[in-house]
Amino acid sequence: MVRELSGDEVRKACGPGELAIESTHDMSPLEGIIGQKRAVEALRFGLDMPSDGFNVYVAGKPGTGKTTAVKAFLEERAKNQPVANDWCYVNNFKDAYRPKAIGLPAGRGRELQKDVKDFLEDAKRDIRGAFESEGYRERREKAQSSLEQARQALFKKMEERAREAGFTLQLTPMGIAYVPMKEGKPLDQKEFAALGAEEKEDMEKRQRDLQEELGGAFKEMRSLAKKAQAKARQTDREVALYALGHLMEDLIAKYEDIEEVKNYLNEMREDILENIDLFRASPEADQREMPRAPWMKDLPYRKYEVNVVVDNSGLEGAPVVIEENPTYSDLFGRIEKEAQMGALHTDFTLIRSGSIHKANGGYLVVPIQEILRNIMVWDSLKRGVRNRCICIEELGERLGLIGTRGLQPEPIPLCIKVVLIGNPMFYHMLYTLDEDFSELFKVKADFDTQMDRTEENVRDYIAFVCTICKKEGLRSLEAEAAAKVVEYGSREADDQHKLSTHFGMVADLIREADFWAGRDKAEQVGAAHVQKAIEQKVYRSNLVQERIRELITRGTLLIDTTAEKVGQVNGLAVAKVGDYAFGKPNRITASIGMGRGGIVDIEREAKLGGRLHTKGVLILSGYLVSRYAVDKPLSLSARLVFEQSYEGVDGDSASSTELYALLSGLSGAPIKQGIAVTGSVNQQGEVQAIGGVNQKVEGFFEVCKAEGLTGEQGVMIPQSNVKNLMLKEEIVEAVKGGSFHIWPVSTIDEGIEVLTGVPAGARDEKGAFPEGTIHYMVDRRLHELAEKIKNFGKPTSSDKGDGVADDSQEG
Repeated sequence: MVRELSGDEVRKACGPGELAIESTHDMSPLEGIIGQKRAVEALRFGLDMPSDGFNVYVAGKPGTGKTTAVKAFLEERAKNQPVANDWCYVNNFKDAYRPKAIGLPAGRGRELQKDVKDFLEDAKRDIRGAFESEGYRERREKAQSSLEQARQALFKKMEERAREAGFTLQLTPMGIAYVPMKEGKPLDQKEFAALGAEEKEDMEKRQRDLQEELGGAFKEMRSLAKKAQAKARQTDREVALYALGHLMEDLIAKYEDIEEVKNYLNEMREDILENIDLFRASPEADQREMPRAPWMKDLPYRKYEVNVVVDNSGLEGAPVVIEENPTYSDLFGRIEKEAQMGALHTDFTLIRSGSIHKANGGYLVVPIQEILRNIMVWDSLKRGVRNRCICIEELGERLGLIGTRGLQPEPIPLCIKVVLIGNPMFYHMLYTLDEDFSELFKVKADFDTQMDRTEENVRDYIAFVCTICKKEGLRSLEAEAAAKVVEYGSREADDQHKLSTHFGMVADLIREADFWAGRDKAEQVGAAHVQKAIEQKVYRSNLVQERIRELITRGTLLIDTTAEKVGQVNGLAVAKVGDYAFGKPNRITASIGMGRGGIVDIEREAKLGGRLHTKGVLILSGYLVSRYAVDKPLSLSARLVFEQSYEGVDGDSASSTELYALLSGLSGAPIKQGIAVTGSVNQQGEVQAIGGVNQKVEGFFEVCKAEGLTGEQGVMIPQSNVKNLMLKEEIVEAVKGGSFHIWPVSTIDEGIEVLTGVPAGARDEKGAFPEGTIHYMVDRRLHELAEKIKNFGKPTSSDKGDGVADDSQEG
């Protein structure tokens, strides 16, 4: 006889006394990650491992708190690690298309930016002042006067030489010209034409000689001008260098410990000296000469600015960056453009960093699903991690779609630990399809969906509740309410000895319970508020379940909960609508006839049965063969069907139910319709565990309650599923009161006895089943079917006699 379960066995309660608190207010907030020892150890190993490739993939189902837990874990760890460097981009004065990257200790990036900005303002003022000084004007005037004297002396010498040759110098629009003279007077064209041929020829010869001498003089004059200009530039350089000297020396001395900054400052000084005119002119004079927009006046000086792309001045410890939207530009940075005079322009000051730059020197946490949604992000992330450097480039250039010349910023060295977060499916997919994945992400941290319901873990569970309450300013939970949360955790884990680690769902329960406590103006959240939160969540989602139950009670869907029927059993399935799952009873029937077709699955023939369901039906044939076909061939034609089922059927949890229907149909023993059945079966007749046992039991209970509990109704489940029972308290009370029953069975023999009240029977020493047992009746029916098939179509003795008589009469 199969033992019924007691009320205490169908739900593992958590007494308030087990928690040893009056309310969660007495608890300390949770520190660290609970229930994930394996994942924490994997995380710690991957983060501690200095070798390349030991980045971490955190795998787990959504809602298990992976991201929150990893973030808290990394932030706590990062506190004791050195602060990462600041990073700046500065102009490359040799090639403006290739800006240089400079790394500085945290906080010194902004400091350098401000120092350079102040230096430029001081340089403009001091250089302008130096060039406006009296001393500079005297030096320029003296140099100009010296040049002018030399030019005049040379011109005077040329005049004397021309006079000696009989010519005079005249300035014309075309330059200096030699005009012939006669008797001390210049000749005009008519006078020159009236001269004799020999005299003309002589004058022309002397003029050519003078022209050659004049060319040499001009060359000497130009040389004097160039020397004067060079001397003037040198003077300007000396004046500007004198004005910059103390400013630049102070700035270089401040960054003496950073070689890259020193080199940059020296290059900037040289560029300023090459562009002194940019600094010597006053802004007012520039504005008068060429009115410009306000933003344009600072444009020429932008090449001397410092662009701080990563500023870690506010950090304490290594950076921890969680990028929830890893687009290409958000992750790897971008080069912006701005409109200037109707055209798009860019320079190094428009370089913007991405999340990977901000996480450099620390930790980057990215959801893998979002990475795979964005074009080129996965390949670029792998390249950066593998090459240990970050390149900022336009996505169009990365794809080879842009042909115009653009900036190519110097790559920044990368020292980072990347933590990918995603479900196990993506891990296996990447491991199988991407050969780089296993080399770059060698550590897998698996977040489990449940943890053991031990005394220590229960205490940590309540500490998590305390953390949520204090963090979000919620009311504390009374001990009875906290115990309800523990029971809810076991219910969601579908195990009396486990707790669900779906902490997002637990947190939502606490928030909703606090809402109902607020409605009641309660100071603390009580057990009734937690229970109401659970019930209201179900109520908001169970419309479909209510409609199905209504169809059953009104007789549209045929489900019997009383009486007895041959070849008919109530099976149990789980339906899911979004995040809500509920039990749905189905009538399963079997029809038996003579034939050799075996067991025919109508669901499969109608293409409504899945592969697992088909496997379960085929196992039934194996059971029948092993149990009854030892002394005869198995000769029958049976049809199995889920009545009034118009959607797909999959899974093997109804295989034992179908077998009970077959045994009832073959034996003729009626099955009690008040008992619903679930469980899979193997070829040896052992009943195996299934999923969704709580929903299945509760689904049938709701139907029985709607039609009226008789005290004879209940559910038969696999013995191995008893540990999974965390039924509603209403059912617990019904079990305790005897109005509803739950039978755990281990074998088909036990189950058929519960369903029919008839012993199953076992073969004796001669191989025969006891008369009156289920197996005896099934075996006898199969014998009859085998004999009928064997003799089918053969004439009987009476048939032969009639045939002879007829022949004789005809003869």
